[in-house]
Amino acid sequence: MKKVKIYVTLKESILDPQGFAVQGSLQKIGYGEVSDVRIGKYLEVTIQDTDRDIDTIVKEMCEKVLTNTVIEKYRYEVEEA
Repeated sequence: MKKVKIYVTLKESILDPQGFAVQGSLQKIGYGEVSDVRIGKYLEVTIQDTDRDIDTIVKEMCEKVLTNTVIEKYRYEVEEA
């Protein structure tokens, strides 16, 4: 079995209103040194052993279901479960 850790974030060119709101809140409570916050998603997916290429499986899942590739980018790590 493999455990896949997937990190999804907005592309740099896309405004992140949620991140902007969090940044403002942090600055208001005394963390003035915080200059930027980007919000994303973290997913853990367990994949059973298969003859298929794990990278192909993960890329297909990310591009078809888990991300909106127009505005989001992703990266992942594969570990033994």
